[in-house]
Amino acid sequence: MSSSIRKAINSDALTRLAQAIAVAVSATLAGCSSHVPQTDAAHAPNIAARAKQKPVFLTEKPSPQIPQDVWERMRQGFQLQDGLGVNPRIEQQRLWFASNPSFLENAGDRGSLYIHYIVERLEERNMPLELALLPVIESAYNPMAYSRANAVGLWQFIPSTGRYFNLRQTRFYDGRRDITASTTAAMDYLTRLHDMFNGDWLLALAAYNAGEGTVSRAIERNERLGLPTDYWNLPLPAETQAYVPKLLALSQVVMAPDAYGVNLNPIANEPYFQVVEINQRMDLSKVAAVANIDEDELFQLNPAFKQRTTIDGPQHLLVPTSKAQLLTTSLQTMRPEELISKKQLKPVFEGADDTQLASAKRSYRVKRGDNLGSIAKANNVDVKDLQRWNKLSGKNLKPGQTLVMQDTGKRNSGRINTVVAAKSKTQKPQSQYKVQQGDSLYMVAKRFNVEMQHLKRWNPRVGQALKPGQMLTVSSPH
Repeated sequence: MSSSIRKAINSDALTRLAQAIAVAVSATLAGCSSHVPQTDAAHAPNIAARAKQKPVFLTEKPSPQIPQDVWERMRQGFQLQDGLGVNPRIEQQRLWFASNPSFLENAGDRGSLYIHYIVERLEERNMPLELALLPVIESAYNPMAYSRANAVGLWQFIPSTGRYFNLRQTRFYDGRRDITASTTAAMDYLTRLHDMFNGDWLLALAAYNAGEGTVSRAIERNERLGLPTDYWNLPLPAETQAYVPKLLALSQVVMAPDAYGVNLNPIANEPYFQVVEINQRMDLSKVAAVANIDEDELFQLNPAFKQRTTIDGPQHLLVPTSKAQLLTTSLQTMRPEELISKKQLKPVFEGADDTQLASAKRSYRVKRGDNLGSIAKANNVDVKDLQRWNKLSGKNLKPGQTLVMQDTGKRNSGRINTVVAAKSKTQKPQSQYKVQQGDSLYMVAKRFNVEMQHLKRWNPRVGQALKPGQMLTVSSPH
């Protein structure tokens, strides 16, 4: 038999063998299927449909786009808005913010140095990002703000509470003004209150304002009377009854600022400052010169150093991120004496500490058309106080007359002496701006969108430490 014939026979045999095996396997499977229990046709699984389904591949969900603006990042982390419904107390506060858009706009501009840092710390603790707006309520984001109760800083700690949360206070350093230390303390305090009131953030916020004892006693009273014990039904002080609605209303305005006529300048979603370690005493003016940082901006980042020198405080400085590397490199090559000023130390605010600031005196020169009512309103004091300080029996004034007045710490927004809303950034030549408590050259320059060097050139006789009541030229004469 030839080899070609033999190959053909073998191939034919293999084909028949394969067919036989296939038949046997089919018969076996058919036999097995006869033992499958019968099911109701209505509930029988649709094998054909299953067979047609495409395979599902597990893939990672696309991560949401990272916001470029901190305001948008904040909105994505709001947690306190659910279930609020229509609430007259919130609506009343929201109407105030809508009627005073400059308040939030100016607070946002001041807070642009700090908001990113605060938002990140809140996210790390999974805390509601509405809390990043709490310094707007407390201090209008002014780290130098103080109240009549001697509460100080962005988060408005009184001395005793500050010490409880390890915020040291000396002649040279006040941890309540320290941006990072006070933020940590505020979040520790809020977390403690949140736990104390069984996870109720509204009660925690009420206690932050009025004290945990006040809120606890109000809850106990309602329990005895069989009344609801949620925040909205508690008999709390008037300030505290407005405090939480104010934060919730502010959050709603931030959620949709255009709807309320508020123009929030974008804040880059990136760190504004960086921590630079130091190991010796330094004067902020010298550090600013070394790193090419505006001195006033450096003080806004390190306001806890009351005399602008690093005594009694932490061994680090906060500096703008863009200047951190330059400062670090410069510090490695400089001699210690090059970073210390020879001038005698003196407090930033004319020798006064926080308890004396509330009674600081200032003067006002009467202009044509002025009256006691308009002057009192512009300086946030009472007419009767003006008369008493100046021994005036009537209300008649003469142009050129000088009036003496004191900063009484009178509050504009319920709790603190907040910074008065700034004028429009679009100024005519030789426009004048009256310095408010807590203002600085850096803040004024930023508020009016002008360069620091121009502001200094227009006001050559003005020093670094501004005084309330001073008049500044905010645009160059043509």
